[in-house]
Formats: sequence, C-alpha cells, structure tokens
Amino acid sequence: MHLAFNLSTTHNNGRWNLPGAWDDRTFPDVTLYEDAARLAERACLDMLFSGDGTGVPDTWGGSRDGAVKWGVFFPRVDMLPVMAAASRVTKHVGFGLTYSTTFMHPYYLARLMASLDHLTNGRIAMNLVTSTRRTDAANFGFDQLMEHGARYERMEEFVAVCRQLWDATEADAMVWDRDSGVVGDPTKVHDVHHAGRFFKVEGPLNTPPAPQGRPVIVQAGGSPRGVQASARIADHVFGGDMPLEVQVKQRAALDIALRAEGRDPDSVGVLWQTPIAVRETDREARAYREMLRGSMSPDAVAVYLSYIDGYDFSTLPAHFTLGALREQIIATQASPNGVVTKLAYKFGADTTISREDFLEQALLTVTQYENTVAGTPKHVADVLEERFEATGCRGGFMIGQAIAVIADLQSIGDLLVPELQRRGLFRTEYRGRTLRETLAES
Repeated sequence: MHLAFNLSTTHNNGRWNLPGAWDDRTFPDVTLYEDAARLAERACLDMLFSGDGTGVPDTWGGSRDGAVKWGVFFPRVDMLPVMAAASRVTKHVGFGLTYSTTFMHPYYLARLMASLDHLTNGRIAMNLVTSTRRTDAANFGFDQLMEHGARYERMEEFVAVCRQLWDATEADAMVWDRDSGVVGDPTKVHDVHHAGRFFKVEGPLNTPPAPQGRPVIVQAGGSPRGVQASARIADHVFGGDMPLEVQVKQRAALDIALRAEGRDPDSVGVLWQTPIAVRETDREARAYREMLRGSMSPDAVAVYLSYIDGYDFSTLPAHFTLGALREQIIATQASPNGVVTKLAYKFGADTTISREDFLEQALLTVTQYENTVAGTPKHVADVLEERFEATGCRGGFMIGQAIAVIADLQSIGDLLVPELQRRGLFRTEYRGRTLRETLAES
C-alpha cells in the first residue's frame, strides 16, 4: 500500500485556524512545510502532494471579496520553492506539484521538472490538470475555457513533448572529464523537432538528464475522456473520494483503457483521495472530526460552493426546492454534479429547504465531514485495507483534506502507520532511491 499526504488546502477554507494546524505560524511559513516533510519521512510516506489554482474565486456575488475575507482557496503560492526547501531537510519522501497543461508550455515545464528532479535527487512528481476555472483562464489571456475534449488532447500532446525532451539527452551523455575539459558527448544529445496541433518545439533541453529519467506523472481523470488520458500519460492516477463501488468501477474502466494502450494495468496505481481522522479511541477521533463543523462560516460555505459548482449561491432565496435549484444550475451550464445534486439525491428533489439549512448541510459536504473516516488505528486500517483489496491492491491512498496538518501527520505516523505495518500492508523503511522506485514497490 502506498500513502501520500495532500497539503493542498491545509491553510485555506478555515483549516488554518483549527487546533494543531499552524499553531503560531501563518501561511506560507516554510518552516511548517519543513516540519511536515520530516514527519512524513519519519512515517515512511511515499509523497507530500499539493494541488494548485491560479485564480481568486469570484463567482459568489460576482466578486472576489468573499474569498479573500474568508480564505476560500486564497491565498496560494507556487509550491515549487516551498517543496524544494522541504526536500533539503529530507532524503527519501517524494514531492508532487500541480501544473495546468491548459495554460503552461511543455518546454518550460519539462525543464523545470528536470531541474527540480536534480535538486531533490530524483524525488519529484508532477500532477497534470486540465483547468476548468474561468478565473484561472482569464489570468492567462483566455476569454473562455477550452472545450473539454480539446483540453485533454492538449494534455496528451503536452506530455508527449515533455517525454521527447526528457529522452533527447541520453542518460550517460554527461562526461565531465577534468583532464580533457570535455563536458558532454554531442552524439548523445538529440533533436526533437516536434510540430503538433498545440505546440511547436525544437529541443533538446539544456539540462542534464534527470535522475529519474522522467519525473513521475500523476493525473486525475474521472470522466471517460479523463480515464482515457490517464491510460495514455499517467504513471499513477489520483482517484477521487467516492463510494467504494464507484472506485471499483473506475479502476475497472482504467484497466480496460490501459490494456487498449498496450500497458500493463498492474504498473499503474491509483491513489484514492481519502480524508481520515485517526486517534487512540473512537471518542477522540469523533471529537476531532467535529472541529470541521466549526471551520467555515455560512458565507464561506456559499463562497466555496459558488467557486466549485460555478453558480452564484449569493442569489439563494430564503426557501427553495433542491430540484428547482439544480435545474437553474444546469441552465447556467455550471456543474450539474455538485453539492446540490448530492443533496437532491439525499433528501429528494421536491424537498423545500431554507437557505440556512441548505448551507448547514452543504458544510458537511464541502468540509468532507461526512466522508472523513474517523476512528482508532484499527478501524481506519480496516477501512483502508478493505478499499485497497477491493480496488485490486494497486496504488493506495492520498490522505486528503487534512483537518490540522501537523496534528494529522503526527497521528498518521504514531498510530496508523504502525497498524498498517503490523498487517504487512506498509513499508518499514524506504528501499527505493528515487520516488519512481518507491512507488514501484509492492
């Protein structure tokens, strides 16, 4: 079983202010991330991971003020220098960074990742996303979002270019002969000459070959087109937090897609996003999870929902039916599969609900309160083991939506990991030299 820890929102959406989170520090104090890396490595975790976004949410009331006021996906920084700093206080744990293939250029990112792979001695992964937020698109000069299928086509070409660039300089091309003064072997540095639908790149990179050869590629795709893209480009897949039966179906669909691409399904693991709260007793774990209920104000929940679902929830009337609200959301071409749809299925589409009750119920969803696995080390390990076996014993878990980053990493290392080790499900030491080798362990 592989375990990664998701740092993405540990300082947003009210979590920064919970006991055991940032203590007397505030984002982006790099010492917290250094401490997190030390704790993750002590627990033998595979990787620290961070998602990203480059826009400030402005769907709620047509303004970004709510996001700034309540810290909803704001502020953020490019996590590359932060992860680079954390890598200098560790030797084994990997680091995953998120970049958009919709907005970035493959030459720049291939060079950046190769450089960072050197800095970390082969411990870097890049998580590639097809951006779906208009606020992000506007910051890169786009008047509207690229069509769904075209975003994935661009991603696939993007990765193809990166791979050509990483492979253009052979592994033994660097000579560094002090006697002759020869630096590299010109016969082992090759042209790329890529000319495609989205990119034109001559190459090669001017960096030395990366320690991993190619940095690890992670990609999340739940739609049929996204699963197809995963099968084509991903070394490991970032799977969503969803019911087990849905995870089983997505794993089966991925296996079919991998075989169609001529790839061995056993070579591609899925890291399922899984929020947990582990404590010595069930009572302590449930009390810890309860902190999520007080982490966000109703207005902050509305700002969050507006950004995620692409619909302005500041316009909610005092009372409404969930079905009618869902139809309004669909009519605006916003997300039809968001929180409103989930609540409509849960309570019935014809159910009339007040604005206050709706936001209270939404809080349980947006904070992951309902999905957080809370309990003793034995209980949490039982759940992870069941899901691991049901999805084919390939991959593991992205421990996400941390309640309080430092407290969570401490409890994972002190309580959960020893229980998984006792069952023979998790390593007791690192054996791989690079992140790619660590993720290949079975």
